[in-house]
Parts: sequence; structure tokens; C-alpha cells
Amino acid sequence: MLDPNIPLDLQNLISRELDRDEKVVWSAMPKPRYFSGPAAGAFFFAIPWTAFSVFWMAGAAGFKIPQFNQGFDFFPLFGIPFILIGVGMLSSPFWAYRKQLKTVYLITDRRAITIDGGRTSTIRSYLPENLKDIFRREHNDGTGDVIITRTAWKDSDGDKHMQDLGFLRIQNAKEVETMLKEMAE
Repeated sequence: MLDPNIPLDLQNLISRELDRDEKVVWSAMPKPRYFSGPAAGAFFFAIPWTAFSVFWMAGAAGFKIPQFNQGFDFFPLFGIPFILIGVGMLSSPFWAYRKQLKTVYLITDRRAITIDGGRTSTIRSYLPENLKDIFRREHNDGTGDVIITRTAWKDSDGDKHMQDLGFLRIQNAKEVETMLKEMAE
């Protein structure tokens, strides 16, 4: 029962992933949002970052357009990488949204599968024995996340972070959680 709204490229990826006689019981794509978690944080941090970078470049240029006929006129150009980083952070919600449009979740008669598409695809397969500790975060409208597992990692500063893996931003989260719990039994 493959959702007909799933794009053809993802349908092809799904068919390559499934075993010969494996059947899809449920499929869905996440409900895409521009501002979610890290993308929103990066965006709001980028506003003062980019504004300061532009102000610094303008100040370094003496608040005038450089003529480039003297050596010091090139100094303001050192601000360009910082502006580009700011533009990259400002566009992070767009890239997160695009990634969500290339993500699909499946429950088959044998396992649960998440496929994060894009230039490269990350495919996670969860067998019934991996579905013992699932839980759900749900909004008032019934949408939510069914968390299958959590991974811990440390950043370059040594700070510990947690990442939830599973079916994120889906319709009827309770129904999906029930399906997964039944599969685990």
C-alpha cells in the first residue's frame, strides 16, 4: 500500500530496497516545515551574523565603494567568506525543507524503514526486535513523531547531543505507533 503521493524517484528507491516478496503495509512522507529544530536555530543565529559581516565590510571600506587602486582597498574583501557563511545559514530552512521532500517512511510485513533521500540516501531498517522501546510525541491535531531509537554523539567541543530517529512529522502518529508495537510482539 504505497502512498500515491510519493515521488517516482523515491518509489524507485523503495522498490530497490524491498525484498522480492516483501509487502508495504503503510507508507508516508513527513509533513514538511521550513522552521524545524536546527534549521531555525541556524537561521536566527545567521541574522545578526550576516548583518554584522555586511556592516564590518562596509566599515572596512570606509562606507564607500572601494576603487581597488590602492592596496588597502582589498581589505574589506576579507569579509566575503563571513557573508557567504551567513547566507548559507540563512538558507538552512530551505535545505531542510527540501530534504523532507525526499524522505519516506515505510512499514512492511517484515520491518520498518526510513529513507532520507537527496544527493545521497540514508536508509535505516528496523527489524521487529529493534522496535521494543518506541515512543510517540504527538500534537493536538494527531500529527507527531514516532521515535524508534535515539543516538548520542559528541560535537567537536565534547558537548553531548541526542538525535531522535524514526518516523518524524507524520499524520496519525498514534496509529503508526500501534502498528509498530504490534509488529514488535
